[in-house]
Amino acid sequence: MLLKDKVAVITGGGRGIGREIAVAYAKAGADVVLAARSIEAMEKTKADIEKTGRQVLAVSTDLRQPESVQNLAEQVLSHFGHVDVLVNNSGIGGPSAPLWEIDLVDWEEVFTVNVRGTYLCCKAFLPAMIEQSSGSIIIISSITGKRPLLNRTPYAASKMALVGLARTLAWETGQYGIRVNVISPGAVEGERIEWVIQKQAESQGISVEDARKQFTSASPLDKLTSPADIANAAIFLASDMAASVTGEDMNVSAGLVMYG
Repeated sequence: MLLKDKVAVITGGGRGIGREIAVAYAKAGADVVLAARSIEAMEKTKADIEKTGRQVLAVSTDLRQPESVQNLAEQVLSHFGHVDVLVNNSGIGGPSAPLWEIDLVDWEEVFTVNVRGTYLCCKAFLPAMIEQSSGSIIIISSITGKRPLLNRTPYAASKMALVGLARTLAWETGQYGIRVNVISPGAVEGERIEWVIQKQAESQGISVEDARKQFTSASPLDKLTSPADIANAAIFLASDMAASVTGEDMNVSAGLVMYG
């Protein structure tokens, strides 16, 4: 029970990595807040958390809207009285095309959700963490910020921006006992990587199987990353076991990337 009685907020908690982290946190003893645009998308995650006996609150939240994020923070603090962990997991993949073919509106949408949304969440929850002199903020980035991926410039740029945000925020908040860290997943099993693999195959004129091998064969473990492995890293960073870990960018990529 590494997270016993902690309150954790997870954006994008309805599916994928966010869902995996949310359920793992509950099993580790945390009460969980799910934030996503669609309540329906969070229902299954909410039901699975309730089975663990932990409290769960699902709040419809649009990370593009400051007032929606502020409403999330107000509901969390009204319901639980405090917040210990913020996992900024929500993000979009954006377009898959050469930079010169990407419309400005599509480019800006990626940064609005991936970067501005993270900024708004941190801004909304940090005052409560500062007041209690403790907290852990975890930002889900991607190895694509560090390892080129054809036709994914807005996604790659937004994910690298999150690393810079986290490192500076770690300095700003360390005096208040708050830790800020990044998890950079590799090619994670699930719907999103299947879409990426399909697009890579189309871009390069190769088969889907050959495109998949580009991700698995570059891994020393010759595999995609399991969502459960991301959740385990998120448990560690949220727990007291990581009391001296801040400003770090942790690759969880089956060895696909071995550098910061």
